[in-house]
Amino acid sequence: MSTAPLVEISHVAKSYRRGVQIVPVLSDITLGIAEGDFVALMGPSGSGKSTLLNLIAGIDRPDSGELRIGGLDITRLPEAALADWRAAHVGFIFQFYNLMPVLTAFENVELPLILTRLTRAERRERVGLVLDMVNMVDRMSHYPFELSGGQQQRVAIARALITDPTLIVADEPTGDLDRASAADVLSLMQRLNRELGKTIIMVTHDAHAASLARAVVHLEKGELIDEQPR
Repeated sequence: MSTAPLVEISHVAKSYRRGVQIVPVLSDITLGIAEGDFVALMGPSGSGKSTLLNLIAGIDRPDSGELRIGGLDITRLPEAALADWRAAHVGFIFQFYNLMPVLTAFENVELPLILTRLTRAERRERVGLVLDMVNMVDRMSHYPFELSGGQQQRVAIARALITDPTLIVADEPTGDLDRASAADVLSLMQRLNRELGKTIIMVTHDAHAASLARAVVHLEKGELIDEQPR
């Protein structure tokens, strides 16, 4: 039986062009993340946390190195294949929810399924299940402006779950929430990890949020400086 990590990052580097200047963001990152893990990425602003998360999620590509998810080197996929892989295997949770304001909670969660082969009845059943999972069934007909920040993030989490992804990536998921709502969302994420076995990688500035993860990875100036399993 293979013991390879779900996420294998090997000597990854990334830089961006700012005018005529090349700005290095990540330098020689090597890291493994096991299936079913819950990892927090921490570091000061500009340390490369969100860039690393975007590379893992297939939103961006490294300048060099390999990035394998489930044994597949996603750095070698053509753009169309990478987009298909991302849609099928990655669930996204953002700081500001990224919900469509003209769609109800139900419709926002259903959106990733529209281009699948599922029938309308199958889509409705699946959406109902994930909304129940995040305790939002009674708000499924509400629009985002009718929901609190914590409720909007729950809808966003349901949307991330709807395709049953291999990996969930979260970029500051509690950054726009009050303390009580943040605790509620973090508790839900822990439950998804422990009860459903979802692999979660979370960028956070919040030491308390990071303490609820199973491992904490520290970045500084684009370099991996520390990894603390729990």
